Amino acid sequence: MEHPDKGLKFVLGPDDGDSFWQPEPAGGYATVKLSPFNLPSNQFAAGVQVVDPGGELRQHGHQRNEEMLFVFEGHGTAIVDGERFPVEPGSLVYAGRWVKHGFVNEGDSQLKIFWVILPPGLETLISALGPVRQPGEDRPANIERPANVQELLDKAFFARPDQLPPD
Repeated sequence: MEHPDKGLKFVLGPDDGDSFWQPEPAGGYATVKLSPFNLPSNQFAAGVQVVDPGGELRQHGHQRNEEMLFVFEGHGTAIVDGERFPVEPGSLVYAGRWVKHGFVNEGDSQLKIFWVILPPGLETLISALGPVRQPGEDRPANIERPANVQELLDKAFFARPDQLPPD
């Protein structure tokens, strides 16, 4: 007999989740695996960010979020509060509120990062930045950042550049 308070369970494959192409300079794509849209929890969201060779996740910080980022494929550099750290499979970056962080893919293959953000919010930005991606399809040309990107960042509680320490 199952316990009446038994929790929800998920087993997701590599291509499961809502996936979106990401604009330059990151290139690549992001897939939201878990969020309040597919879980009864509103405590966190999790997914995968794939950064193309030569691409970067712009440095940013969060007003209300803590983020854990686990590199599981590729090589590059994490920049955390202006300090550069080489990353490779098995590297973990934790960035608390107001901590400026980003990644640069300096390798010749994709840099793949599993992220968990608490509380959620990043998933709404990811879905607004680029078109829906279907696994196996070629990347569309010329994915532009939306004209209202600052509004999207504000809604996702990203810190504005003047609220973070300079490089």
